[in-house]
Amino acid sequence: MMANRVLIIDDDVRLAEMLETYLGTRGFTVDRRDTGRRGLEALDSRPYDAVILDVMLPDLDGFEVCRQIRARSTVPILMLTARGEATDRIVGLELGADDYLPKPFEPRELVARLSAILRRARPAAAPAGVLRFGRLVIDPAAREVRVDEQRRELTGRQFDLLLFLAERAGRVMSREQIMDALSGEEWDSVDRSIDVHVSRIRSAIEEDPRRPRFLQTVRGTGYVFSPPPPAPADEERS
Repeated sequence: MMANRVLIIDDDVRLAEMLETYLGTRGFTVDRRDTGRRGLEALDSRPYDAVILDVMLPDLDGFEVCRQIRARSTVPILMLTARGEATDRIVGLELGADDYLPKPFEPRELVARLSAILRRARPAAAPAGVLRFGRLVIDPAAREVRVDEQRRELTGRQFDLLLFLAERAGRVMSREQIMDALSGEEWDSVDRSIDVHVSRIRSAIEEDPRRPRFLQTVRGTGYVFSPPPPAPADEERS
């Protein structure tokens, strides 16, 4: 199996060098860039399996880099920050980051989180069949979501969350059940990261995210995926 190639975008040279060495001992191939623009250029020049992205960069901030990456790619993104405010984590997740790690951190935790987002991007389990809900199609094998035959972009975590709820259509799932089912991930109940991901999914699949038809909130409990009612027989014949 080929080593996973990871791009580190961080102007902290000592930290980036330490991560490059540590990840190298864990079987990763690592490239480093010290500015947001150089990081984006690297992503345009070759494919990467994951990106480790610092929020504080000397040119573009990490949030803007994350936004530009998401405009062109679904590569998994692990964001780093020395600030650690909940607002930063929420903004990063809203822009499409797959996970968030505050500094300082243990290198082993970074590897665990990095491995988790890589597993989500390439799941080992045999995928289920295609799920069809009227205009919405969820293809587990291709890890693809389409609305009216148009592909909608989701991160690996968002796809897993949508698939988990869609496979249990009509059943109310609590946040605790979601966290237990999507194991190996650090869901933060304080900054309500599950809610942030649901908001992103709604923006991708709902005609009006403010009045969702598919992903509905059950106040005080969690979420339920509500499939559309079956089309009347005369509509099916037309």
